[in-house]
Amino acid sequence: MKNLQEEIISRLGVKPEIDVDEEIRKRVDFLKTYVRGAGVAGLLIAISGGIDSAVAAGLCKLATDELSEESGQPYMTLGVFQPYGEQSDIADSYATATALGLKHTVETNIEDAVTEVALEVEQGLKQLEIHRHISRGAKGNTKARMRMVVQYTLAFDLNLLVVGTDHASEAVTGFYTKWGDGAVDLTPLSTLNKRQVRQLAEKLSIPRSVLDKAPTAGLWEGQTDESELGITYKDNCDYLEGKEIPDEVREKLEKQFKLTEHKRAPIPGI
Repeated sequence: MKNLQEEIISRLGVKPEIDVDEEIRKRVDFLKTYVRGAGVAGLLIAISGGIDSAVAAGLCKLATDELSEESGQPYMTLGVFQPYGEQSDIADSYATATALGLKHTVETNIEDAVTEVALEVEQGLKQLEIHRHISRGAKGNTKARMRMVVQYTLAFDLNLLVVGTDHASEAVTGFYTKWGDGAVDLTPLSTLNKRQVRQLAEKLSIPRSVLDKAPTAGLWEGQTDESELGITYKDNCDYLEGKEIPDEVREKLEKQFKLTEHKRAPIPGI
């Protein structure tokens, strides 16, 4: 009988080690097949300035370049930059697009839209005799969801599929906004852990400034994934590769997995 670690690894499809070239080829082919089948004009990827979106963008660019060459028709990878007001690391988003040779990019600032949503929610709270601003977590999640609203509106008018950056190291902890930044059309990184995403990044020549950055969801100033969860990506990746990690960390990670099962499950119905 499998223990919980073995069940999680099997469910998320993580390999203990990878052949980087093979993984890139498999994921590019996956994207190409889906684009052809959907009859769309290409792919949209939001480039946050972090390593996950950079790798996803690199895979998208390879896929649409190959589709264009093979078909003689233009296929697009659209890179979308989505700051909330002033984004301190926006230069990393642009550096990623430049390094990958993206021809099509847009910047859409979400601050005003998020502010309007927050104001409307606070008016709703007042009607319940609750007089306060929305919580930091609620506002952070609203940022994620507003980014998706913009992405899907662009994708609809340009006939593109929206590509997500979800991977196994996020899935095991449930550290994403369910049906916000978690709901996309395609997730080409889904069976990789964070360490393996980094391996692909090295091969795809992602800028060093992006590779060396502490992982963050960008929900608020100074937020990082590891500080938020209290679990390092080293331990997270070791666990998903079937290695031993400290008992207290294992317990914390497995507790987090159980608590966030609803995020990985399809929308329930009767």
